Amino acid sequence: MTSTYGELRAQLATLTTEAFRPELAGIDRLPTAEIARIMNGEDATVPAAVADRLPQIAAAIDATAERMARGGRLVYAGAGTAGRLGVLDASECPPTFNTDPAQVVGLIAGGPAAIASAVEGAEDSRELAAADLDALGLTELDTVVGVSASGRTPYAVGAVEHARARGALTVGLSCNAGSALAAAAEHGIEVVVGPELLTGSTRLKSGTAQKLVLNMISTITMIRLGKTYGNLMVDVRASNEKLRARSRHIVALATGADEPAIEAALAATGGEVKDAILTILGEVDAATAARLLAESDGRLRAALERAAEKPGGERPGSGG
Repeated sequence: MTSTYGELRAQLATLTTEAFRPELAGIDRLPTAEIARIMNGEDATVPAAVADRLPQIAAAIDATAERMARGGRLVYAGAGTAGRLGVLDASECPPTFNTDPAQVVGLIAGGPAAIASAVEGAEDSRELAAADLDALGLTELDTVVGVSASGRTPYAVGAVEHARARGALTVGLSCNAGSALAAAAEHGIEVVVGPELLTGSTRLKSGTAQKLVLNMISTITMIRLGKTYGNLMVDVRASNEKLRARSRHIVALATGADEPAIEAALAATGGEVKDAILTILGEVDAATAARLLAESDGRLRAALERAAEKPGGERPGSGG
C-alpha cells in the first residue's frame, strides 16, 4: 500500500494542477481584501487559457452536433467537482432547450449520492465507468465527454476508453498537458490554467475552466441543432412564472408583436414559444406551425422559409 501511495504521489507531483506555489505560502496572513484581489486575478487568467483551445473545442462541438442531429446523446462523465459540473450542465439543458432529460446526461462516479458528498473509491474505478455507460445502452451515435482536471482520473479515462471501444464519439477535457484522458479521446481538450491558489484545489481555476468549456459544448451544440433563433432561447420550457414571463419576452423580441397578439399566439400553441413565433411571423395557424416545425426538425428559421413558400403567402420578416 505504501508503494502504491508513493507511485500516486510521484504522479501527482508531475501535474501542473497539483503544483505548490511558494509565493502564496503566507496567504493566510493577508487581509481578506488582498486575498480576494489575488484570487480574482487568478480567475481572470482562465478565459485566456480556454481561448487557446478554441479550435479543439469547436471541432469537438461540430462532431457532437452531427451525431446528436441523428439521434445521439451527449454524456458527461467525471468524478468529484468535474462530475458535478457535468451533472449541472446536463440538468440545465431541459429547462433551457426543452431537451428530453435522457438527451444530455451527467454521470458522476458513485452515482447521485456523490453530487452532495464524496463516495470513497468511486473515482478510481474504470469498471464502474464502463458499467454506468452500459446502463445507458451506449450507441455509436452518442458522445461521451470525460472530464478530469488532472486528466488521469480512472473513472473519466475509463469512460472515454469504454465509449471509444463501443464506437461512440469521445472528448477528453482536462487541465494538464499531455494527459492520459486527452490521449484516450478522439478530441482532446487540455485547458492548462496553471497551479491553483490552494495547492491541488482543482474546484478553483480548473473547475472554472471546465464550466466554461461545458457551457460551450452544450450551448453551441444546441445552437447547431436549431434550439435557438438568433440568440433567443425559443425552446425554453416555461415551467415556472419567471420562465413564462421570459417566454412572452422572447416572442416579443422575435416578432415585435403587441401584448394581445403574443398572448393569443401562446394560448393557441399551448405556450410553445417556437410555434407562437411561427404563427405570428409566418402568418399561419397553430396546427400549421406545428406541422412546419416537425417537417423542419424543429428549426424555426427553416420552418419560416417553408411558411413563406405557402401558396399566396408573403415572405415573413426576419424577426429578432
